[in-house]
Amino acid sequence: MKVAGYGLGLLSDPGRLRLLLALLEGELCVCDLAVVSGLSESATSHALRLLRAHRVVSVRRAGRMAYYRLDDAHVRMLLDLAVAHTEHTEAIHPEREA
Repeated sequence: MKVAGYGLGLLSDPGRLRLLLALLEGELCVCDLAVVSGLSESATSHALRLLRAHRVVSVRRAGRMAYYRLDDAHVRMLLDLAVAHTEHTEAIHPEREA
């Protein structure tokens, strides 16, 4: 991922991760991203600015509207792998290992 210096920390925030997972379905405007992520529009815009600064998402403007999408196939691949991994793994519980 093109996030040198920030690494996978961009994905560590649940709100940012929900935004990115929503963008797996395709391009969305800030208002729609706010609804699907459960964030306020202000928090959504702030998260998108950070993701855009690190080239994880890109924006297309149409008049006053801004539509966001995943920046490239590498970002999509990373998210797809993360989702696939969580679907076939079970959380490790310390009490089970004893």
